[in-house]
Amino acid sequence: MSMIDRLQFIKQRFDEVSDLVIQPDIIADQKRYVQLNKEYKELKALTDKGAEYIKAVGNKEEAQEIIADGSDAEMVEMAKMQLEEAKELIPQLEDDIKFMLIPKDPEDAKNVMVEIRAGTGGDEASIFAGDLYRMYTKYCENKGWRTSVVDISEGTSGGFKEVIFEVSGEDVYGTLKFEAGVHRVQRVPQTETQGRIHTSAATVMVLPEAEEFDVHLDMNDVRIDFFCSSGPGGQSVNTTKSAVRMTHIPTGLVAQCQDEKSQHKNKDKATQVLRSRLYEMELAKKQEEDAAKRSSQVSSGDRSAKIRTYNYPQGRVTDHRIGLTIYDLDGVMNGSVQKLIDELQLVNNTEKLKESEVF
Repeated sequence: MSMIDRLQFIKQRFDEVSDLVIQPDIIADQKRYVQLNKEYKELKALTDKGAEYIKAVGNKEEAQEIIADGSDAEMVEMAKMQLEEAKELIPQLEDDIKFMLIPKDPEDAKNVMVEIRAGTGGDEASIFAGDLYRMYTKYCENKGWRTSVVDISEGTSGGFKEVIFEVSGEDVYGTLKFEAGVHRVQRVPQTETQGRIHTSAATVMVLPEAEEFDVHLDMNDVRIDFFCSSGPGGQSVNTTKSAVRMTHIPTGLVAQCQDEKSQHKNKDKATQVLRSRLYEMELAKKQEEDAAKRSSQVSSGDRSAKIRTYNYPQGRVTDHRIGLTIYDLDGVMNGSVQKLIDELQLVNNTEKLKESEVF
């Protein structure tokens, strides 16, 4: 199928969806309406890009006809300029359309639970986990995404031993999934008196938020414990047992939430975390199988892989998966993560494009 044929087929589907999303029975069915609205947005972007491509191809053909005729010298000169413009534009538009046609991962549209855990490095690792949390919340704020803390375990000298937070917005998992793995920091810790550079680490996990129909969670398999929320230093913040800890007995997975004052709200959030962790376990298996098939650079599903180093003395951030180094450490730590994610998405899409049989 040629590019033009494929674009005409897409335009036909876009017209169908445009008609469907305004039907009262579709609007009444919320789930169907959300799905069609998402498809409408994706098809509109493709249709708009397709219209640019069809226009450029038309301009090229028109210019070639004028040049071949050759009867009007002034028109021929103008046609030569038009032809050069079209020849430059067409390959770029073709590449854009090919990337847009890559089948999207159905997980990509999901909201996420992000878990940041201090790794090796003691207090410094906790401080770094806090720095990463600040970096991601600033990034999410810039994207217009909402963040909500689920659970926090504070470090003894600042930062966090562990922090779990929820991120909701548009295509959150598709963006943040590249952040999963071990993040390393090289710097002189605040606690270091000799001025020596230490290497510490924190692990970031990005779990797609599971809906009830994504994973079956049998509450008979779950042990629920209630306890008093505690703050820094372990003192009791409240005297009611509002904090909730859930243990999934078959897998040993544990989820807890103590951020809300209401036991009911904490239970709902802990259930969501547990469901997401179970879902992520299944997804990780699938990603490992996919990675074995395609030896992907950027989405191996290996949580223990060191993915990035933040080197403070040299002011650089290096992503080891694609060999990219950026000398803007301050910017990155203040939430400017997009340039790294863009490069990772580009490499990932290029890999998918090679595998794809679309063209």
